[in-house]
Amino acid sequence: METMTLGWVAMILHWMSIIFIMVTGFTVALLLVTFIVDRMQTEHAIRHNYPVIARFRYLFEYLGKFMRQYMYAADQDERPFNRAQRTWVYRASKNISTTQGFGSTRNISHPGKILFTNCAFPMLEKDSVSSPPMLIGPNTQTPFRAQSLFNISGMSFGALSKPAVLALSQGAKQAGCWMNTGEGGLSEFHLQGGADLVAQIGTAKYGYRDKSGNLSNEKLREAAAHEQVRMFEIKMSQGAKPGKGGILPGAKVTQQIADIRGIPVGEDSISPNRHPEIFDNESLLDMIHQVRDVTGKPVGFKFVMGSPAWFETFCQSVQQRGLDSAPDFITIDGAEGGTGSAPIALMDDVGLPLAESLPYVIDLLTKYQLREKVRVIASGKLTSPTMVAWALAMGADFINSARGFMFSLGCIQAMQCHQDSCPTGITTHNKRLQSGLVPEKKSKRVASYHHNLIHEVSLIAHSCGVAEPRQFTREHVRVVQGTGKSLPLAQIFPEETPMAFQGIDIQATSSVKQS
Repeated sequence: METMTLGWVAMILHWMSIIFIMVTGFTVALLLVTFIVDRMQTEHAIRHNYPVIARFRYLFEYLGKFMRQYMYAADQDERPFNRAQRTWVYRASKNISTTQGFGSTRNISHPGKILFTNCAFPMLEKDSVSSPPMLIGPNTQTPFRAQSLFNISGMSFGALSKPAVLALSQGAKQAGCWMNTGEGGLSEFHLQGGADLVAQIGTAKYGYRDKSGNLSNEKLREAAAHEQVRMFEIKMSQGAKPGKGGILPGAKVTQQIADIRGIPVGEDSISPNRHPEIFDNESLLDMIHQVRDVTGKPVGFKFVMGSPAWFETFCQSVQQRGLDSAPDFITIDGAEGGTGSAPIALMDDVGLPLAESLPYVIDLLTKYQLREKVRVIASGKLTSPTMVAWALAMGADFINSARGFMFSLGCIQAMQCHQDSCPTGITTHNKRLQSGLVPEKKSKRVASYHHNLIHEVSLIAHSCGVAEPRQFTREHVRVVQGTGKSLPLAQIFPEETPMAFQGIDIQATSSVKQS
């Protein structure tokens, strides 16, 4: 027995020595080949001068962003969303308490910090009310009574995976909010969840184009025939890339996506940087009229502001043409918006941020007496109760968020949305990576995030002494300046006085906010 045991040990040691020699030999050979390859090539100077060792630089460079995210960066340091912001959404979506002890971790004297002015006698919970529904497009054949002030912004099927779209649609139904389809067209997965939908028409008209790529009235009617499609949004530009159309890499253009969009399989889907038939204010108003006339539903447009002067000329064009020509809503996207992939130059340096553009839109609509006619939807990095409350105080009627709802699905900010390799299955069509995203479970997190955000926005409102969030005004918000002192929003952006227009009966031609 002892001899047999010793035999087995000897045999194991023998094979281990052989494996060790083989692995060592293979490693030495691999290093030698790598050394020769690096030394012979001249494309990368660092690899030529420091063969083999230089390759670790690329490895550490790749791993560095993950190390910083999880180990080295402070809670408030990261971009585009820091750990504290993401953690709040994760906890809210899982219905875990967002209560924190021992004080705030934020620097409340940092320039740009938003502070709400609590009142001496806050609103009691028993006296508070929910934000009532708001009517959009009262003069259309099929007006939309929107239930929620916080909704899901445009993200296309194609950019998002099937289970992600299903989870968002089902979650939106549970939450009572709308879901914007994004510019990729209306898919069966948008409809399956049962949520109210805003059908977005991008510059390539995906889902709404004829064989020549022009806007198709027939396709518009087909989409409008679905009761769930409540509104149509003409996309002029988006925060991630003002002045450039949508980008969907060919690797993500599957047969199903190609059929919905009306494009070839496997080819890059690059939208024009603007609608070819929209080249001035009149042609924009023409398209709004066309879509509204064909569908019978509210129609608006989405844009990123560059110069406020253009938007003023647009308001003037509406006044000259008649208030009935005005869009039913306008979605103003800040330059900080950005679920879409984009060239860095456009993402970083083009367009005005929402903090500057939103008050311009509100005030110019007020100046030209269009404010009661046109609903305003604010979009652009509005994922937290603070930012949602700020946008409402600035004058927005509704808030759209894309990345907030992506976080609720489990997004970890891996920044691989355009590579079809999203580790959470949200922005990939890889079946293996999608397997962990179960719509029935994730939809509950979408609804919980929505519920808890609205709840905390209401808490801020009650602290300021108002019954519900839409009663915020600019007097309720202060912004910290470079001196460390804060100023009221109403002083930084004084509200515009409406102009008088001869011969126009505003009361007869404009609609009032309805609940």
